[in-house]
Amino acid sequence: MTYTLTLQSIEPVTHDTNHLVFNKPDGYEYTPGQACDFALAQDGWRDEQRPFTFTGLPTESTLEFVIKSYPDHDGVTKRIADLQMTDQVEITDAWGAIEDQGPGVFIAGGAGITPFIAVLKRRLQTHGTLEDCQLVFSNKTEKDIILRDAFNSMPGLTCHFVVTDEPDSEFARDRIDKDYLAPIVAEADGPFYVCGPEPMIDDITTALKELDVSEDRIVTEDLD
Repeated sequence: MTYTLTLQSIEPVTHDTNHLVFNKPDGYEYTPGQACDFALAQDGWRDEQRPFTFTGLPTESTLEFVIKSYPDHDGVTKRIADLQMTDQVEITDAWGAIEDQGPGVFIAGGAGITPFIAVLKRRLQTHGTLEDCQLVFSNKTEKDIILRDAFNSMPGLTCHFVVTDEPDSEFARDRIDKDYLAPIVAEADGPFYVCGPEPMIDDITTALKELDVSEDRIVTEDLD
């Protein structure tokens, strides 16, 4: 089924990422971590669907998204960044593999952070703390870190930031690898949630298995 949404607000959260708020259709349901197929309600663009994750909570009266734009070509995300108040989009019913399976380690690359936003919000709302949760978040530079201040301010959440293209950063590292994950794995006994580009997921999954994390503890969703 297709639902038409009207934009209520759009605000930047980084230099190339925006927080968008839309009206919520009556009866629309989703679980934190789920996504939908999203298209611009504009001539020539309705068939250009892209998967985007809900970043608000199901109990709220609006639907929220955090969407990274790629302005180097005239694609959907570039046009999303240019949306104006009362512009409309179309979405499908919710779907997705990432769901809360208990406190654990959340590993994200770039826009792969989006499924974890609502999951962590819901855990915080339900339990009052994220003391049993860790976030490992990789980006190219520090300015690319989506909602950095928000994650740092979540009570109990331990944040590990990595940046791959900024050598002078305190977070500089080539990538998240087995050596980096080893001390994190050593103190974690819950699930490992992984979301990002498919090559990253493959690398992280391999590293976790080499660190004796069983496959049933690894929850993945790729962006490709």
